[in-house]
Amino acid sequence: MIGIFALVLGLILGSFLNVVIYRLPRGLSLVRPRSFCPRCKHQLRWYENIPLFSYLLQRGRCRSCGAPIDIRYPLVETLSGLLAFYFVSRYGIAPAAVGFYSFSFLLLAAAFIDLEHRIIPDEITLGGIPAGLIFSPWNPLAGPGEALLGALCGAGAFYLLGEYYLWIRKREGLGEGDYKFLAMIGAFLGPVNLIPVIFMASLWGVFGVLITGLFKKEKISGGLALPFGPFLSLGALSVVMFPKLTAFLFPSIH
Repeated sequence: MIGIFALVLGLILGSFLNVVIYRLPRGLSLVRPRSFCPRCKHQLRWYENIPLFSYLLQRGRCRSCGAPIDIRYPLVETLSGLLAFYFVSRYGIAPAAVGFYSFSFLLLAAAFIDLEHRIIPDEITLGGIPAGLIFSPWNPLAGPGEALLGALCGAGAFYLLGEYYLWIRKREGLGEGDYKFLAMIGAFLGPVNLIPVIFMASLWGVFGVLITGLFKKEKISGGLALPFGPFLSLGALSVVMFPKLTAFLFPSIH
């Protein structure tokens, strides 16, 4: 029953996460007006805004104008629900479950915003760093000292990597938002786990480039640019959700 409650709560929070993903990069209020169709601006009634089920009942279309609803909406709600279910099933009703779900909430927001707009808002990264530090006393992966050091190392390491890429390729490869984002990840996971995060993010990135090239039927080259935020999010979630895999791949640091 606790897992089912977590799943439902995660679906509801996923609905709010969709609001954050749509409105935050556009500079809109997260509170007013209530949810609306991006195409016709029709304000949704309560029964049109039930997480996941409204999308299914309306067959993925707006009741007012018939425009298709972006698949992102049910996808984000489903992911949010499943992550809430996973962390509560693993840690029970404990600060660790709340902290890691909050972390995944920030990761999802950053990933989908970066995927669409090629930015990661400071509200997520700079707001997430103190959240990671506050969570650290109950964090099984990084205590207070490790969380602080992880934030510093995350920002510094990516800054140096970005400068090196700029020096070698004569063009920017990593944005300032990536530095801040890795600092936030470091605040939740500590400095040691940044190594597997970057490794897993790189693997996900290679996979993403291959899939993008396949579907777009483009020749894969160094000029193919993809936002790195979604891959960093996948790398961080991989480390949090599959610690045995991380320990197997990096036995020397675990």
